[in-house]
Amino acid sequence: MRIDQAAALPPSLSGQLDALAQALVRLRHARQVKQSEAALRAGISRATAQRLERGDPGVALGVVLRYLDAIAPGITLIKLLSADDPALVTLEMRQRTQRVRGLSARELKELDF
Repeated sequence: MRIDQAAALPPSLSGQLDALAQALVRLRHARQVKQSEAALRAGISRATAQRLERGDPGVALGVVLRYLDAIAPGITLIKLLSADDPALVTLEMRQRTQRVRGLSARELKELDF
């Protein structure tokens, strides 16, 4: 009899699994690694990589760690979750919107032609 892993997981743990999946996706994007390339390096199928990035609780922890190592060799799970990777910091800075102040009346008048 097959058990639906997602249904058997309490909501609090499901949220943690989603956070882990999103952290992996952000790291992969920050390192500019394609999903298929990361899957190939980890020795898993692309379908398994997709399940992993969706937060499927049926994916083994060893697969998660191999996938992490394929994206960023040497990074630990703790460093991933604490977002200490320089690529993540750079990605966050690129995605951060810059605040723009409004022009003063004098500056608007100078631009009016």
